[in-house]
Amino acid sequence: FIPSIKGCIKKITNYEDLKVDRCPTSTVVEGEYIYAMNAVQETIAFCYQEYDMAVYVAKIIPGYEA
Repeated sequence: FIPSIKGCIKKITNYEDLKVDRCPTSTVVEGEYIYAMNAVQETIAFCYQEYDMAVYVAKIIPGYEA
């Protein structure tokens, strides 16, 4: 799964209006709700097509700031 994880993180960091914090066991994505959710949806679709697999665990916490 390592290439797909790295590919997902690389793709999501291309969105300029998102704050992306990478940690050893998680990645935190912050931004305006609609924009962030669209970016996550597009990233998941891209990674599914690119790597033919996807495993995601998500926590959606409105107002969270890392």
